[in-house]
Amino acid sequence: SAASAARELVIQRLLLVGKACENEEQQLLERVHAEEERAHQSILTQQVHWTEALHKLGALRTYLVDMITKLDDQSLLVINHCILKQCVWKLLFSFARTEVAEGILEPQESLKLNFNQSCVQSPLLHRLWACAVLCCLTGSQEIHIDEKTLSPHLSLSEDKRTLTFSPKKAKVDSDCPERFDHWPNALATAPFHSGLRAWKVSVEHSCAYKLGVCYSSVPRKGSANEGRLGFNAASWVFSRYDKEFRFLHAGQPRPVELIKAPAEIGVLLDFAGGELLFYDPDSCAILFSHRQAFLEPVYPVFAVAHQSVSL
Repeated sequence: SAASAARELVIQRLLLVGKACENEEQQLLERVHAEEERAHQSILTQQVHWTEALHKLGALRTYLVDMITKLDDQSLLVINHCILKQCVWKLLFSFARTEVAEGILEPQESLKLNFNQSCVQSPLLHRLWACAVLCCLTGSQEIHIDEKTLSPHLSLSEDKRTLTFSPKKAKVDSDCPERFDHWPNALATAPFHSGLRAWKVSVEHSCAYKLGVCYSSVPRKGSANEGRLGFNAASWVFSRYDKEFRFLHAGQPRPVELIKAPAEIGVLLDFAGGELLFYDPDSCAILFSHRQAFLEPVYPVFAVAHQSVSL
């Protein structure tokens, strides 16, 4: 009896989730189709008007060639410049009229012609997708921290999965090119260059940390701001300092409002889709999502300035 009731409960809940997904799918597809039609019509409008302008230009060229060919030199010298000016002004006026038409602008990047990606934004789909990826593709077991990159302020556990901060610098080889010699940073051993990747980091013991990804070109030497994760163009991180949560990239912080500090953070990287997402597995809440076309392989990156974090 208990098993039967549990089975019915699971079926009812999954049916409800399935129905919600079907409704969301229908709404999103309708929005995408409408946006596709709008962009397509704008492109067709531009094509028609520029074709018309091209025909007018061709007619003017034919007229000028015919005039130059048939008139003798004396006639060409005495011809009134106003005729040529009139032809040019007519041509310019025809171009001006086409530019005012619906969907028509100069041949360059235009919001009217660009497909609006916001039409596929869906909080429900985003959360279900993140939850499914973190449940099915969690790659924490495949990620280990590279000891050669370790800051002198950090120590690494034997399994290379826990970083612990110390205010006192350890005696290490600071000349090692891979090592961060000042800021408390560390990289994973291997980069990601394709596919869908996800890993979880336990942060319940720390109130000062950064998690995210970076290029191998991230600055590693010196105490300048450029060496801080999120303060250069080669790193993207979710940051906590005491009660302040932020997303950092290129020195431009974006605040993240949280009611409760997460004990664990899931990091999800969709390399092909160009998205980096930070997720709270306990509350199924997306902490922050950032879209970025990554142009080279990225490394999972960590910074700890209080106690420890663990993969």
